[in-house]
Amino acid sequence: MKKIFSILLGVFTIAVMSTGFAAAGELRIATQPIPQYAPIFVAKHKKWVEEELAKVGAKPTIKWTSFSAGPPINESFAAGQQDIGFLGDTPAIIGKAAGIDTRIVGLTSTGPKALAVVVPAKSTIRSPKDLKGKKVAVVKGSYAHHLLVLVLQKGGLTVNDIEFINLSQADIATAIVNGNIDAAAVWEPLITKLESQGAVRVLADGTGIKKGALVIIATTNFASKYREQVKALLRAYQLGAKFIKSNPKEAAQLIAADVNLKPELLLKVFPKLDYNPAIQADDIEEIKKTEAFMRNAGLIKTSVNIDKFADPSLARVK
Repeated sequence: MKKIFSILLGVFTIAVMSTGFAAAGELRIATQPIPQYAPIFVAKHKKWVEEELAKVGAKPTIKWTSFSAGPPINESFAAGQQDIGFLGDTPAIIGKAAGIDTRIVGLTSTGPKALAVVVPAKSTIRSPKDLKGKKVAVVKGSYAHHLLVLVLQKGGLTVNDIEFINLSQADIATAIVNGNIDAAAVWEPLITKLESQGAVRVLADGTGIKKGALVIIATTNFASKYREQVKALLRAYQLGAKFIKSNPKEAAQLIAADVNLKPELLLKVFPKLDYNPAIQADDIEEIKKTEAFMRNAGLIKTSVNIDKFADPSLARVK
C-alpha cells in the first residue's frame, strides 16, 4: 500500500504541475451516484444550478461527470479536468496531501447513521469486542475505515486484532452475503440495500463517534477567480436540500436513477442525512480528526492544515 501511495503521490505531483485552469464559459462538476449528494441531482434536474449562476451573470456550459468513487475524482482534479467535486472527506484529504490544489467550499451531507459496521443477520457477533479475530472488510482509506477504527476502540481493540480485508463496496456486498467475511464497515446506500434483503444488521453506526462528513471541493484557482459562481452552486444545492425535505417522495422519484437506488429505499436513506452545505465549527473538528487518523494510519505522509483547507465563508449563502 505504501508503494502504491508513493506512486500515486508522484502521479498527482506531476499532474498538479501541469493542471489547467477552467475553460472559459465552462463549469466542470464531478459527482458520484450516491444519496449523500442527492441535492445536487435535484438541482440538476430542476435547472437550479443554471438559474443561480445566471443570477450572478454567469452562463457557463456545465459538464457533469460521474465517478464510481473519490480516488478517480482526485485523479481527474490532478489532471486539471474538474472545477468542483463531491466526495468524502478522506479522499479530499488524500488529494490535498498529495499536492492537488483544492479547497473545501461546503459540505454535501453529514450523517452518523449513514455509515456503519454491519454483520450478517444471523451472526453471533453482538458487540465490537466480538470482532476480535474476525474477517472484517472495508474500503481502505474511506470514511468507513475511520469508523471501523473508532468502533474497534469501543471494544478495546485495534485493527491488529482483526483480519483486515480491503474490498470495494460492491465486493463487500457479495462477500458478506456469501459468508466470506464476518463483518464490514460500509456506507449508504449499501446499508439500506443489504438490510432490505435481510442480509445484515447494524452492529454499530457513527452515532456519538463520527459525524460522517462528506465535502464539496473546488480548485483553489476556481474558488478564487469565480467566487460568486461557487456561491451560486451552493445556493442551488440548498434549494435541492429544501426540496428533498419538503417533497421527499417526489425527490426520490426524480433522482432514483442518479443514485442507483429504488425510490422506496431512497426514502429510508433521506432521514439519515443532513444536507446543509454550511461548514460549522464542529465540522472542522470532525475533519481534523479524520486528518489525524489518516496520518496515524499511514494513509497520508504529508499533514494537511484543515483550517486553511476549508473555507466556511463560501457556504454562508442566503
